[in-house]
Amino acid sequence: MMNLLVMAGTSDARRIIQDLSTVDEIHVLATATTSHGVELARNSGADKVLNGRFNAEELMEILMDNDIELLLDATHPFASAATQNAINASDSLGVPYLRFERPCTELPGSDLIHPVNSFEDAVEIIREIMGVTGISKGNDFSDSKNLPGGRILHLAGVNTLHYLTEVLNPNLVVARVLPMVYSIEKSLELGLPHRNIVAMEGTFSSRFNGILMEEFQIKVVLTKESGQSGGTMSKIQAALDQDVPVVVVMRPEIEELKGKLVFDEVDLLVDEVISRCGSELKS
Repeated sequence: MMNLLVMAGTSDARRIIQDLSTVDEIHVLATATTSHGVELARNSGADKVLNGRFNAEELMEILMDNDIELLLDATHPFASAATQNAINASDSLGVPYLRFERPCTELPGSDLIHPVNSFEDAVEIIREIMGVTGISKGNDFSDSKNLPGGRILHLAGVNTLHYLTEVLNPNLVVARVLPMVYSIEKSLELGLPHRNIVAMEGTFSSRFNGILMEEFQIKVVLTKESGQSGGTMSKIQAALDQDVPVVVVMRPEIEELKGKLVFDEVDLLVDEVISRCGSELKS
């Protein structure tokens, strides 16, 4: 029996768990950062799921307590801290580390697309597009008739929503978030009115995204480069079809990944794990 830790939380991770759980010789322990993620990982076939955001020391305890022989990092491309903690923990204990990384999205050539390296830079571009005057937090745009030309559609995860609401009036921000209590409460805490919270679990087609942009009078879209399985291209294409500027935060570069074995296809990663499992059983 090979004990494997899968750091999950993405659709890719669920596919990986599902494929590996069919192998009798593999015992899958998974981690997830939300109760919803725990449920999804368990339904995918994980033998056991831990809920939480674990630092390097905590991950080391998990690896030791569960006799983990291989750590598989399938966290989101933007979960850089989780990946750094995983590498530090695995290196400290000598546990082999594998990374699944979604392929990057090749952005189309268009003046409407604004790639940036941080959410701070994204906010500055959005302020320029919207026009700085008339969108400070002190103005009340609760009446849609008073909107200064449209709203901002936030498609980058609730935990990045604060970058907008800290400097712009929340009434101008429409956020599509996961249909979870945490996401909705977080949006309300940041000042978004109920009508500007779209609680849905995707991914969605370009047509659906376009209808959403049209209905909410969207003037600019904020998203992040989360890869094809994250629906990045369908969001961008919808914005282009509507002639709406889209600001794309590019995924961070993680220095610790240099020299590590990284896969961008689920099947290849699963084959590698099964191959290692077979080698373990023979030795």
